[in-house]
Amino acid sequence: MGAVSNSPVTDLVLRDAPFDSPEAITLIAELQQEYVTRYGGQDETPVEPGEFTPPAGLFVVAEVGGELAGCVGVREHAAGGEQCAEMKRMYVRPAFRRRGLARKLLSAAEQRAVVLGYRRLVLETGDQQPEAVSLYQNSGYRPHQNFGIYADEAGSQYFAKDLV
Repeated sequence: MGAVSNSPVTDLVLRDAPFDSPEAITLIAELQQEYVTRYGGQDETPVEPGEFTPPAGLFVVAEVGGELAGCVGVREHAAGGEQCAEMKRMYVRPAFRRRGLARKLLSAAEQRAVVLGYRRLVLETGDQQPEAVSLYQNSGYRPHQNFGIYADEAGSQYFAKDLV
C-alpha cells in the first residue's frame, strides 16, 4: 500500500464491479476487519452479491494511481418505501483517507442511485465511526428511523437523504 498522503485525490478511477469480484472481496474483508477493531465483531447484516447488481443495485470500487483505494455499494431498500435504496460497504483504505475520497465515493453512489431510479438513500453506521457520521451529516443526510438487524443497538445511527 502507498504512503499516507494528505494531498487531494486527482488520479481517481471509479468503476462498477461485481460485489463478489476479487477487488470487492479484498476491500470488504478489510472493512470487516475495521469493524472488528472498532466494534469487536464483523457487520452481520445479511447481504447477497446479486443485490448489488443493476438494475436494483450497484457496487463501485475506487482506484487511485492504479491501486485499490475504496468502495461503496447501493442496494434496494424495500422497507424505506418506493424508490429507496440503502448504501452499504462504504470504505476507504487508511492510506487514502483525509483526501476527499469518501466524499467522492458518496457522490458517485448518490449519482448512480439516481440513474437506477432511486429517489432516496438510507444508511446505517455506528458511533465508533465519527468520521463517517460527520461526512453524512455534512453531505445533507438527516436522522432516519432505525431498520435492520442493528435497529435496537444503542450505538447504531441511521441517516437518509432525498436525492431528487
